[in-house]
Amino acid sequence: MAMQEYRRLRWRITATTLAFSLIPLLLMGYVIHRQFSEAYTEKVMTSMASTVVNKRRSLDLFLDERLSQLRTLGQTHSFADLTESGGLAAVFGVVQANSRSYIDLGVIDAQGRHVAYVGPYKLAGINYSGEEWFAEAMLKGQYMSDVFLGFRNFPHFIIAVRCGQGDKAWILRATIDSEVFNSLVQSLRTGQTGDAFLVNAAGQLQTPTRFGGSVLQESGLPGVNLFHGERVEETTLGGRRVITGQSWLTRARWLLVVTEDPDETMSPLIRTRSIGALALGLVALMIVTGTVLTARSMVAKLEAADRERATLDAGLMQSAKMAALGKLAAGVAHEINNPLTLIMESAGWIKDLLTEENPETIENFTEIESAVHKIEDHVERARAVTHRMLGFARRMEPVEEDVDMNHVAEQTLSFLRSEAMHRDIALRRDYAQDLPRISTDTAQVQQVLLNILENAIDAVGRNGTVALATGRTEDGQAVWLSVSDTGPGIPEGYLSRIFDPFFTTKAPGEGTGLGLSIAYSIIRKLGGRLAASNGQHGGAVFTITLPLEGHGAAHAAQAAEEG
Repeated sequence: MAMQEYRRLRWRITATTLAFSLIPLLLMGYVIHRQFSEAYTEKVMTSMASTVVNKRRSLDLFLDERLSQLRTLGQTHSFADLTESGGLAAVFGVVQANSRSYIDLGVIDAQGRHVAYVGPYKLAGINYSGEEWFAEAMLKGQYMSDVFLGFRNFPHFIIAVRCGQGDKAWILRATIDSEVFNSLVQSLRTGQTGDAFLVNAAGQLQTPTRFGGSVLQESGLPGVNLFHGERVEETTLGGRRVITGQSWLTRARWLLVVTEDPDETMSPLIRTRSIGALALGLVALMIVTGTVLTARSMVAKLEAADRERATLDAGLMQSAKMAALGKLAAGVAHEINNPLTLIMESAGWIKDLLTEENPETIENFTEIESAVHKIEDHVERARAVTHRMLGFARRMEPVEEDVDMNHVAEQTLSFLRSEAMHRDIALRRDYAQDLPRISTDTAQVQQVLLNILENAIDAVGRNGTVALATGRTEDGQAVWLSVSDTGPGIPEGYLSRIFDPFFTTKAPGEGTGLGLSIAYSIIRKLGGRLAASNGQHGGAVFTITLPLEGHGAAHAAQAAEEG
């Protein structure tokens, strides 16, 4: 499987896992947030409605008390008592001692004349018979005005009650102290930015607002109309987004408006929402991080398993090849060794015959004897070649033998001497003379070394050098054998992948990319290490390191160390 396929698989696993993890999480978070927001908003609206009701009752109670006070005065005092000299002033003094809510107090007869007055203004003698409030007070028995300027030219509102019956009816009228009433309304404000004010049916302010609205100005409140009960809504007032609670007073045609800043009111919801979003983000981050790491680990393990399987397949294929080569070598050895035996015996018979002859009587005796020796030498060389072929391919499972690495290197090098001479490649040797013998598998070491030497010769091409060197490690527990060449070396980006299955730098058709992978696997099975690097002066360097005690003991020691 190519690297791009592993990358696509990793992204598919990541995307699928995140989809099945994050989508339910986000949906659950959305549902919880929506339910909580709706519940909290409903709670805020309900609380606002309750607040408006309670504050409306407070204002209605204040106005009811003022009306009750005037009715009580009218019932306990006659018209004559209040209009005689000093009578109204004495009553007003008593009222003010108990409740400083009034600015003035006046008595108006049935013809609308202001017959008695106590207060800071000159209102005695004024005739109100043409005023609307006078007619309404005489007709309905009581009257409560909007805030107006009137003869005082100062914002105020009045309450009036009818006293007496029939032709003897008269009106007791009082002006409510606007500062006292405004303070009562303003005490209904909540929070840092909350407000409370009164608006009449025409939309005019009856009390000042917290943020600069003066009495009798337009309130700017949209949709001032009569309705029953309480109304809570979110609207825009003075360019600010506010939550308003509205309710009409019972005793006056005024609309109580209580406002709250939604950012202040909803701050617990916003804070909870922020904490929830942060928690959700952290959980999502943990899921994303865990998913990415898990997907990467899974794909890495899959990639490692595929590589191991590819190496195993390559090893099996190589084993099959080596088995076929072993059978071929056995057949070749059988077919060649028989004639070689006959040739050797014939050469020996000729030598025996020559010993019985007189050299002086046989012409060219010396040449014949030399030819016989050459025949024996070449037969021995042929036997050595077939022996090396049989020894190289006779088995695949590692066995332990007493091995001289210098001898193994020299013997393996002899296979490629002719190829190197044909390409004008010099073969150099730097063997350690005191190198100890090791316990390993000669045939498999030869297989690895032969593959590395072939790669080195291919890398050099022509007119170069391939060098072999041996030595002992610093701790004295292993020996090493290195093969270096004067070729172009290994690109730095390829060093970490040089032993991967099917990785090759050769042109298509010139290599399968399995040789070094198999070599790496063989050396690992022998308990050693195979490393690749670039030389200081260019070219590639491959180093084989094998333990002295053999691969069986090395594996046992490694297992004990890992355990």
